[in-house]
Amino acid sequence: MPRRGDAPAAGIEQILVRGTAGPKRPGIETIFGAGGRALAIGIGGGGDVVGAFAVAECCRALGGDAVIGGITWERRPIDPLPGARRIDELTDAEVIHPAIALAGADTRGPGGFLFAESHMSGLLGSQVVLVDPNPGPVVVADGIAAAVAHFECDLVVLLDVGGDVLAHGHEAGLASPLCDAVMLATAPLLQARGIDVVAALFGAGCDAELTPAEVLERVAEVSAAGGLLGVWGLTQPSIARLDRALAVVPTEASAQAVECARGAFGPLAIRNGRRTVERTPAGALTFFFDPAATIASAARCTRAVLHASDLLDAQAILSELGIRTELDYEREAAAGLI
Repeated sequence: MPRRGDAPAAGIEQILVRGTAGPKRPGIETIFGAGGRALAIGIGGGGDVVGAFAVAECCRALGGDAVIGGITWERRPIDPLPGARRIDELTDAEVIHPAIALAGADTRGPGGFLFAESHMSGLLGSQVVLVDPNPGPVVVADGIAAAVAHFECDLVVLLDVGGDVLAHGHEAGLASPLCDAVMLATAPLLQARGIDVVAALFGAGCDAELTPAEVLERVAEVSAAGGLLGVWGLTQPSIARLDRALAVVPTEASAQAVECARGAFGPLAIRNGRRTVERTPAGALTFFFDPAATIASAARCTRAVLHASDLLDAQAILSELGIRTELDYEREAAAGLI
């Protein structure tokens, strides 16, 4: 079992320095347009796999291809158990690594629920990658590398829907920074292995956590650090294909991003009235970033958990910093405290 500090700290720091002070990377038209294949992973759990599908649309529009994936952490209406499911809790899944399974249309968690990735697999007629974030950045990075090799991918895209991956930690609406932070923390480890990685954000503010203004301020922070690789907007054909995904995958945040592309504007209550999303044209965009510049600038929660031994260690680190997470909420809800 890895311990805090087992990650190659010197290697991570070198990657982060290169991301802010080294030669600038090419833009997405070059990264995705070389005819290669990306592994696009929705890193926040739940319906973020639909955001990964949006990234796949961008890849194909620019001449590449993509395999999509997501996380074993579903929202409470789907899975009432707190936290992400372990790979050994899955049924009807092909396990290729202790942190990675390939989901089919019948892949289920405890109690028989279907993952968002299961629904996506049924729609696409192909396997979808499922990542278990519980083992922490070191093991998860090794698993993602195994998935890259399995699908013969050329790069990895780590995609968040909403923007909390860029959170500083003090934002009033921040509710689910943990899984995003752990997953983005795999980026420098993957880059240290020679695997190209891009960070991405779809549907700015559409998860009703950070406001659109806060998200765009964080985007500007990454841009000032030299980390913006490009921006892509949904096209009408892409909207039609995303509609098919939204018809089978339960998600509110990704659905609001598509509504933003249709011109929806202003506040709307989601999460059974617990949250209000501010819909703006920025919600229809996908921002792409260099992960090293992102971690070195806006993504302070990720920077805090870079050397976490596992998800629970990352939870403890954020808790020590006074940052409330989705695991806190789920534990309290399961105990009937909220």
